[in-house]
Amino acid sequence: MSDIARRDPNLVMRLARLGSIHQSRLSFMRVLTRRLAREGWTFEQTAFEVDDNGEGHAVYTAHGPDRAYSLIAYAHDLPAEKRSDRVIAEAWDATFTLFDGVPTADDIERLSHNIPVQEAGRVSGTELSVSRANRSVRLWEHVVSELAAGRQPSAEQIDAVGYLMRTTAVYGSGKLGAADREMIADRPEFRAPFQVEMLSVFLTRWFVRDLVQHMANRRAAANGTNVASLSPELARSMGIGNSTGLGMAPFLLNHPVLFNNWVAARENAIQAVRSLQAAGEDEVALFLSLIERSKITIAGWHSEHKIQLEKLHGLRADVEKVADYLTKNDLSGPRPWDALYVWAENALSLEGQEWIASLILEPYGALVDGFADDMAADNTATFRIAGAMTIGELRALLKDIYVWAIDTDWVAPENKARAWYVSEEKLEPRLGERFEEPIEEYEQPLAPGRDAARLYAALEHWPDEAQVAEFILRHPEHRHVLRRAQIVGRAPYAEIRDNTISDQVLPIDMLRCKLAFFGATQFDPRSDRWVRICMYGNAPFPTELTTENADFWVFPTHTGASS
Repeated sequence: MSDIARRDPNLVMRLARLGSIHQSRLSFMRVLTRRLAREGWTFEQTAFEVDDNGEGHAVYTAHGPDRAYSLIAYAHDLPAEKRSDRVIAEAWDATFTLFDGVPTADDIERLSHNIPVQEAGRVSGTELSVSRANRSVRLWEHVVSELAAGRQPSAEQIDAVGYLMRTTAVYGSGKLGAADREMIADRPEFRAPFQVEMLSVFLTRWFVRDLVQHMANRRAAANGTNVASLSPELARSMGIGNSTGLGMAPFLLNHPVLFNNWVAARENAIQAVRSLQAAGEDEVALFLSLIERSKITIAGWHSEHKIQLEKLHGLRADVEKVADYLTKNDLSGPRPWDALYVWAENALSLEGQEWIASLILEPYGALVDGFADDMAADNTATFRIAGAMTIGELRALLKDIYVWAIDTDWVAPENKARAWYVSEEKLEPRLGERFEEPIEEYEQPLAPGRDAARLYAALEHWPDEAQVAEFILRHPEHRHVLRRAQIVGRAPYAEIRDNTISDQVLPIDMLRCKLAFFGATQFDPRSDRWVRICMYGNAPFPTELTTENADFWVFPTHTGASS
């Protein structure tokens, strides 16, 4: 049995650290591509009916061992003034649904009236996700014009952006009438979290490549020039961008058990690798090669946001420190991964620490990948309050989980400066200024620290031997946070151990954390409330997928290809 303990939730679950997590072997995109390759899924384009103006539809079908799924893509000729990444947008360059099976002509016709209008439409249980995307206008025009003139586009311009289109929403789990999670959760290919959405984006990237080539072909035909075919290496170097805003941030607070399972899987994996007594030559060689490839990602990571620029400055300094460490320590000693991790925790920034924590997992797929099976959660379960728990037990639980909150002065305006609410117009989460806007009566229960401190104070005069049931009968206003504390007692990584309503809170830390579990890279905050990322950059396209290239694609090589 290992004597290396899992990392303490009081260390892991702070917002600054959660906002520094990097993708890993357990990221949902890589879980998906490994499965697709391992199970021998096949892929085909079954329709591409897009006109010279870029309007029409296409269908891409993935065939698995038991079922098929089809991305139905609708392309639109969108005027520039209508292009917006905001959730209140009403038109997009392309819209999509992931269809359960192979659609008929009638399905494509029915959905053509609903998918392009997104929230204004309605879909059915045969649709598993609904999404939309906009072009990166300058890069799109550059690629189309260069190909139409018979030339390859500039690798430098491609690297500066990283994607031709970015999704502005990928909705699943019952949104707009699509299939509920419970309808598909028992399918092996969807058992891990967010596999529907990851498959949708994986196929969307294929459509985008085909669409940009089609538009170049049509322009070349109109101009009487010889068109170039986009090189496979340049095509693979581009992912799908994503703009994610404040609406995603409360997800981690609203799904505590699911969040616990994500973090616990990663922490279990880190613990397992740190506990290894020795590292083999092949594992060390792979680790060192991925360090070098990871440096390419870090060197090309662009951001103009002050916070991320400071973090990148620290991370690039950490890269040099790690290189120096590895020249002096060849990882041949006892427990080399634990030694590296302990050194990193003392020597590197949070970005650097979490970079190393993810990277040490890479050589150990056989040891680590099975933890992905534990990352889902049954959201239908009802978490009944354990009424027989004593007040003494509850008090001890609160002190363990919420000690930081109990010690916080909740009267001080700076500690409760913000309030989460839901906008009436779009039913999307928002974070407002409590003392500047009339929003307090609409506040959502997204400040568990404050609520736990209130509960702790309410217990002050209750004897230790009294039961929770008696307390909650007299004080039902504390039911929600009492239940939450009991959940965290069983799921220690379920709670963010930081103030989510202070004047210092950075919602981008929550966004970064969730997106890193998706497998995103190149985080580029545009404010403290929204971030752009890249998904599937350097990945093989579906028809290129093999067991050899299904995993380490996330680490670029110097040529822009991956292996």
